[in-house]
Amino acid sequence: MSVPAFSRQLLDIDRAATAAQIQLWMRREVVRLRRRGVVVALSGGIDSSVVGALAARALGAEHVLGLLLPEADSSPESLRLGRALATAFNIKTAVEDITGTLAAAGCYERRDAAIRSVVPEYGVGYRCKIVLPDTITQAGYPLYRIVVRAPSGEERRVRLPLEAYLGIVAATNFKQRIRKMMEYYYADLYRYAVAGTPNRLEHDQGFFVKQGDGAADLKPIAHLYKSQVYQLAEYLRVPKEIRHRTPTTDTYSLEQTQSEFYFGLSLEQTDLCLYAKDHGLPIEAAADAAGLTPEQLTRAYKVIDAKRQAARYLHEPPLLCGADVRA
Repeated sequence: MSVPAFSRQLLDIDRAATAAQIQLWMRREVVRLRRRGVVVALSGGIDSSVVGALAARALGAEHVLGLLLPEADSSPESLRLGRALATAFNIKTAVEDITGTLAAAGCYERRDAAIRSVVPEYGVGYRCKIVLPDTITQAGYPLYRIVVRAPSGEERRVRLPLEAYLGIVAATNFKQRIRKMMEYYYADLYRYAVAGTPNRLEHDQGFFVKQGDGAADLKPIAHLYKSQVYQLAEYLRVPKEIRHRTPTTDTYSLEQTQSEFYFGLSLEQTDLCLYAKDHGLPIEAAADAAGLTPEQLTRAYKVIDAKRQAARYLHEPPLLCGADVRA
């Protein structure tokens, strides 16, 4: 579904001023934390690329480590584009293939067992992803489905009962948590801080794993809508092939966009819905800006509220018993 061109102006930023503000903040916070630099996990996606570029400009490339963390289900493009970003900004890198660690933790085995509870034939040579139906432009209850592709190329789409869905997600969340473990290993090794890469959309809507990609010492772009991250990427001269890459979760063996996995709408439309809701724009004007009907926008607002409610747990810090406990 197309989005009217004029609507993009709602999210326009002063790119140079925004970059300068973030860079100043990063320098100040790294000093305050008494760290010597930052670790950034480079996924080959737009968010980590912008954070890496900002860090190199803020601290000097010699004080940034780009960590590349492939595993069995990763797209080869993620590793290639992560290296391309590092080369473009002279960032030193380290590569840690986490496949063995994930296998030892039972990530793949536990995931496959959950899948076989609904697709018994799932096994060697099969590929998979989980997706949400479009419940914004089409009314309905959002139930996840698993898409499996057999070695023959035949594809099936099966609705996931709650237990199977939770089993798949719990197992695949190992990936984000093992990656974060590696980030903090290098942070400890070099006395660096860990720079997180969530944008405002992901941070607000809970599109992250608690104590996984949600953990960081700094989150430089968590106040920026996804559309604004793309604006910064262009200003910073992030390689064009990264800027033109469709945002992906890079978690499942079948290619999967963030929209089909979590948001439902295109990222630009979700940005506009979130902006309109937070700024109290009139329903008719907001719907027109996002390329939706007023009824569809109302459904989008309900989804935003539901995800925010679910995200409260993800944002919750550890709970302390006793008022005299020192932070």
